Amino acid sequence: MSDENTVSVTVSYKDVKVVFKGEPSQVLSSTTSFLSKEIPSLDLAYKISLNYSVSEMIEFFSDNVLLTPEGPRVWYNDGGLSDKLVIGLQLVASKIASILGKAPSPNLSLQEIESLTSLKPKSISSRISEMSKLGYIEKEQRNHTIAYGLTTIGVKWLSGSLPKHS
Repeated sequence: MSDENTVSVTVSYKDVKVVFKGEPSQVLSSTTSFLSKEIPSLDLAYKISLNYSVSEMIEFFSDNVLLTPEGPRVWYNDGGLSDKLVIGLQLVASKIASILGKAPSPNLSLQEIESLTSLKPKSISSRISEMSKLGYIEKEQRNHTIAYGLTTIGVKWLSGSLPKHS
């Protein structure tokens, strides 16, 4: 087949990109098949996919998270948040700051969580244990300490657990 008889079609759909190249009738058939069979499958897959962009996390948590010159901080006026929510917010603040290049790591050690939140070490340890068992937090070995980071499921839990502002 010569280049004169070759056609190329690029189909982009959400974050999927497919290129069909070849004889015109073959490319037409492949493109039509992709559009009729694969796009519905991709739509179904997107319905069960869970991933948060940094802009979505900022949108969800902008009432409770601030990126300051001193680092990511949790902000709440009434003090009515549970220790679990405060820890989750501090971890999401660190995650956002890390993605934006404002913090070296999205994960924090127990000592870092304590100094940033002013919560008691025993409470932090207990809440981290509970949150780990639920899959909201994952552990990472960092040098000679353990650091904790919020998982995607943790972000989903946190976004649905915060009191709504009016």
